[in-house]
Amino acid sequence: MNRVYELMFIVRPDMVEEDQDKLISSLESNVTASGGTVKSVEKMGKRRLAYTVRRFHDGIYILLTVEGGGAAIHEVERRLRVTEPVIKFLTVRIDEEQKRLEKIKKIRDARRKAAPAPAAESGGEAAAVTA
Repeated sequence: MNRVYELMFIVRPDMVEEDQDKLISSLESNVTASGGTVKSVEKMGKRRLAYTVRRFHDGIYILLTVEGGGAAIHEVERRLRVTEPVIKFLTVRIDEEQKRLEKIKKIRDARRKAAPAPAAESGGEAAAVTA
């Protein structure tokens, strides 16, 4: 069963751009080999860490949005665990949240369609009262 995950990982602040690209491409190939797809890659740049991790105060943040099964995510997490430049990583399943947000959006749209009719009537009454 394919699900959508956000995979955020932080690499060493002194990591070269070329090495970052190599790491990202190897993770993408691991995901595709496991039957998943990488929907997006976002390099968020160098940022200050909330606390010191492995004697680093800064890190380069990278966000991957991955669609696939649990086996693909498990393999990517295993690779991140053994990759030396990776300081920290976190994987979050977001497909349930996307479904919930879509449901809320539908409810809001239905309310907006129903709300303008009474508002137009009250506007007409206000004009009659003031005239």
